[in-house]
Amino acid sequence: MSKTDTTETERHADEAAGAQLSTAPVEDRSEPVIGGPTLGVVGWVRWFWRQLTSMRVALILLFMLSLGAVPGSLIPQTSADELKVQAFKDAHETLTPLYEKLQFFDVYSSVWFSAIYMLLFVSLIGCIVPRSWQFVGQLRSRPPGAPKRLDRLPAYTTWRTEAEPEQVREAALTLLKGRRFRAHTVGGAIAAEKGYLREAGNLAFHVALIVMLVAFAWGQLFKSEGGKLIVEGDGFSNTLTQYDDFKSGSQFGIDELEPFSFKLDAFNGTYEKNGPQRGTPRTFEAKVSYSQGGADKKAVIRVNEPLKVGDSKVYLIAHGYAPVVTVKDGRGRTVFHGAVPLLPIDNNITSTGAIKVMDGYRDKNDKKEQLGFQAFFVPTFAGSGKGTMFSQFPALDFPVMALTGFHGDLRVNSGLPQNVYQLDKSKMEQFKDASGNKLAERLLPGESMTLPGGAGSITFEKDIKEWASFQVSQQPGNGLALAGAIAAIAGLTGSLFIQRRRVWVRAVRGEDGVTVVEMAGLGRSESAKLPEELGDLAVALTADAPPAPDADPEAVPRDVRDDVRSGAVKQADPEDVPEPAEEPAEDPAPSGEADK
Repeated sequence: MSKTDTTETERHADEAAGAQLSTAPVEDRSEPVIGGPTLGVVGWVRWFWRQLTSMRVALILLFMLSLGAVPGSLIPQTSADELKVQAFKDAHETLTPLYEKLQFFDVYSSVWFSAIYMLLFVSLIGCIVPRSWQFVGQLRSRPPGAPKRLDRLPAYTTWRTEAEPEQVREAALTLLKGRRFRAHTVGGAIAAEKGYLREAGNLAFHVALIVMLVAFAWGQLFKSEGGKLIVEGDGFSNTLTQYDDFKSGSQFGIDELEPFSFKLDAFNGTYEKNGPQRGTPRTFEAKVSYSQGGADKKAVIRVNEPLKVGDSKVYLIAHGYAPVVTVKDGRGRTVFHGAVPLLPIDNNITSTGAIKVMDGYRDKNDKKEQLGFQAFFVPTFAGSGKGTMFSQFPALDFPVMALTGFHGDLRVNSGLPQNVYQLDKSKMEQFKDASGNKLAERLLPGESMTLPGGAGSITFEKDIKEWASFQVSQQPGNGLALAGAIAAIAGLTGSLFIQRRRVWVRAVRGEDGVTVVEMAGLGRSESAKLPEELGDLAVALTADAPPAPDADPEAVPRDVRDDVRSGAVKQADPEDVPEPAEEPAEDPAPSGEADK
């Protein structure tokens, strides 16, 4: 080749190299571009599945689920209390549209919370199924053979004995099996392993998490929960129309309500009278009579001690007073008589409410009209001139009721829902006395307030009843959730405190005819007890393979018994531990799932 041809060839090579390094767009490529491997549809599905079932993603999903539950704890939920939700919306008009779009008022049934919940569910199942098969394979397999260099394992000891190698191996096999190791003879050595329950506990923990997720979902779908306020002497039948409020899961049927009824015979409440805990309830119980279609049975419902009737539980959740009042018209006819439950507004049961006379009342012109009274009740009044009218103690020591009267239209027939404890005064007028002042009086039990203009009277009777509020609930998933929680704790305890470890014992005849015994241990996780356990096994084995007297002090520096008891069993640096030459001393764990 001539010099000119050589120069031309080098020029073309330089141009080709420069073209490869250039970032300018290439208009025409005569040869296909060689790139890295590409993922098809199956490849992407497989990649997504591996990511979803990895420990990292599972922890992220669990953290996201915890974060997702925070709004449900801080923001009122529609499923729990619609009135609080409406009050929140009225007070936060700017935030309400945003919260509604994010479904913050229905967190636990929202799309995003359900998506996290289902992804976590699938992630756990995708982790447990393959690991269960791996664990079954481990249970069916035998411990691997001993590495060639036992002296480089983390825990190691050796001694010389006059016993035969076969005798030492047989004694070691019996000893290890007696200590509940799975042991067998392989390659002239004893291989043993213990601690399989660690992985069983790990799997039990993950299975228990799935059980709790299922129990939670089952409980949300099939639950029912309703509240009922009952005055002493009144009863309740477990039908939908009897509830003050009721909510249930999407899969719950009304015909699944447990058929029973009960009556509130009496409520008993006592309170601490002195000291820093004055007013704290000491006795808080409701005595009831209940029936499931047969004879009545007596029971006492206390806080955290519900009445169990079939699959339903009746909880005592609140208490208050229901003063008995009598309303008469101008002709002296009784138009209303009964106990009126009032709602407490503080811990001393200062209560407020409304008395509504909707039918039967006629004014002095014999015209139909409705009456309404705003009531403010204190079970223990401080007395006139001793501060505002708030109760000083929860018990009925000095009951007083303040009343203001109204007449007109209560708007109960307007078609709009009303709060039974409040008056709609938009179509009502307050009574006024002879001086033109608004009528308002404080009454003691037995006293009456006369309405002006011959409109009648209202009497605060001496009989003051008490009421109790009950919650009747059916939660089908509670038992399953409790079992899952117990199993999760047991599994987690096992996975944390059980150590999986392997022990090898090798006995071979030395060049001088004396048997050399080597013992080594390897833990799947770091444990300070491994050398101690190996020392105990070595001491036990010396009963059948006692150390031999040796004339050469450098061969065996000290007796193995002294070595073990003084804590001098060798603990090697983990960096010095070699890979076993024959069989692996540790089972490899699947990528991404070693700790899940």
